Amino acid sequence: MTKYLEFDTPALKHAGEYASDYKLKNHGLQYLDHVFWNLPTSALYEEAVFRGEGHIIYGGPFIVNTGKWTARAANDKFIVKEQTTEDNIWWGVYNRPFDPQKYGNLLTRLQAFLQGEELFVQDCYVGADPNYRMPIRIITDTAWQSLFARNMFIKITNRDELKRHVPEFTVIASPSFKCEPSIDGTRSETAMIINFSQRLAIVAGTSYGGEIKKTVFTVMNYLKPLESVMAMHCSANVGDKGDVALFFGLSGTGKTTLSADPKRKLIGDDEHGWSDEGVFNFEGGCYAKVIRLSAEAEPEIYQCTRKFGTILENVIWDPASRRIDLDDESRTENTRASYPLEFIPNAMPEKMARSHPKNVIFLTCDATGVLPPIAKLDMNQAMYHFISGYTSKIAGTEIGLGIEPEITFSACFGAPFMVHHPFYYANLLRQKMEKHGANCWLVNTGWVGGKFGVGKRISIRHTRNMLNAALEGELDKVKYRKDKLFGFEVPLTCPGVPDDVFEPSNAWGNKNEYWMKYDALAARYIENFKLFAEGIPDNIINAGPKRHTK
Repeated sequence: MTKYLEFDTPALKHAGEYASDYKLKNHGLQYLDHVFWNLPTSALYEEAVFRGEGHIIYGGPFIVNTGKWTARAANDKFIVKEQTTEDNIWWGVYNRPFDPQKYGNLLTRLQAFLQGEELFVQDCYVGADPNYRMPIRIITDTAWQSLFARNMFIKITNRDELKRHVPEFTVIASPSFKCEPSIDGTRSETAMIINFSQRLAIVAGTSYGGEIKKTVFTVMNYLKPLESVMAMHCSANVGDKGDVALFFGLSGTGKTTLSADPKRKLIGDDEHGWSDEGVFNFEGGCYAKVIRLSAEAEPEIYQCTRKFGTILENVIWDPASRRIDLDDESRTENTRASYPLEFIPNAMPEKMARSHPKNVIFLTCDATGVLPPIAKLDMNQAMYHFISGYTSKIAGTEIGLGIEPEITFSACFGAPFMVHHPFYYANLLRQKMEKHGANCWLVNTGWVGGKFGVGKRISIRHTRNMLNAALEGELDKVKYRKDKLFGFEVPLTCPGVPDDVFEPSNAWGNKNEYWMKYDALAARYIENFKLFAEGIPDNIINAGPKRHTK
């Protein structure tokens, strides 16, 4: 593409200082204007500002507006169906097959589109454990998304290591490239397409940074379990005694918030692997939801919204004062902050623990207001609830969600990113939990005293107190009751939490209505599990809820 005007951009003179010998022509990208290799944070700031991609605001964060897409376009993700994947993928609503020839044509169009353009490259790793990490390459046509990749993955700072870097998987992200459904076979102008045989993924037609992150996570979810590494959509932290805790849950359930505990070291907030050696973070950064974030409830994350190096997506700000308003949801509920993990004071520099989980927590945001705030699960119940993945989608986390939460079942607490059948992951999780003697808890971070709009969200202070008691073994000393419908064990007391909280019906004015709603939820569980019943042992199927009888 011929430029009418030529300008030297801030980093142009040292664009190739940290270049790999494995050039972009290996990805079919040729006749480029300039390639900016592995620029550090400051240089990417300068390039992004120069190009008008965003603004620097009070405290130093870089703020961007991602335009049309302020969340994941979940229905626009595809996997190329070819010989290596045909029999290994859980094909369906989350893993839509894409024709190899259509993919080849689309890739050729993208490669031609990028000729004459300026591209940014970040060579990095996904996976903090040297024994299981994978070298990757993120190619973008915007500077700020290159900074996003630098924040979110494991950085390489050694010049010689960068020079020798050869990616095992590459993502090309081009928000400016629009797909044409009638030509490309996509649903819309936006598409995330993964080709495992070529070890290449395309993210096109969207500026939302989370698509890059989740594309790489999907890749790891396919490859790592084949190495007997459990790939998990969870946050993780570790206590002084080496006791690791895992927090599974969808966006909005509290993974990031609850794992950022000042008393424990943070391994990571979203994506992890569990190997025979321990637990390790897939990422090098955090991607936290920041709507209505408060300095009192979440001080560590709050401070990150005022730091140089943080990217703020779709947060409302005042151009005159350069100050942000974290309570303003006018653009989206799904406002986000991307920042390096080391910005959290108690984060582990190694991003891994050579020890195994003692507690596995399933976080569910129950919008119906009927589940107890915490329950202990036996192994069969744990597998049932893991495969079910019940929660409520919170406004803004996906395109098309309204204000009211939407009840959903997301297998493995992350179905959109799971590539194998849910039982494949559940069985691997069971093996590791049994081997290392992990306890399993179901924790409700949703509503009490009624459904959304009637009751209220459970106190985060109460949830923290219950989790602390579980992690410190204090709940081993209290009495439990057996839940009438689900059969799991519910504690009767917990330090720092009123006793009546543990019987949800106490907060309902109409007990009959409570039991009707609880029975309706049990019915939803049973109906949903029919999708997975084939091939799953009866002992797991029978660990589900029973309908209410008077």
